[in-house]
Amino acid sequence: MPCGRYPVSVSLPARVRVTRPPLPLAPALHAAAARLCPGAPLERLHSAALAIAGGAVIGAHLVWTDGEMQALATVWRGRGIEEALTRAVAEQS
Repeated sequence: MPCGRYPVSVSLPARVRVTRPPLPLAPALHAAAARLCPGAPLERLHSAALAIAGGAVIGAHLVWTDGEMQALATVWRGRGIEEALTRAVAEQS
């Protein structure tokens, strides 16, 4: 599925967008996902959604065959980003 903005009905902060990058993740996105979700088997992903603010990856929802993990930078919690990430991977799967 192509990379791009994910239209969501949840109102996100103005600087935040949710994207579904192509897999495997590009090196910079791979590093950001590893930082947010340590221990996630990034080489086995079959779905991913990333939240980006100001050019930085602030959240990730990663799905692989036998599990999934979501993480969001603490200062961004409670703003609808978690729900947007969940919806993005649900649509992609």
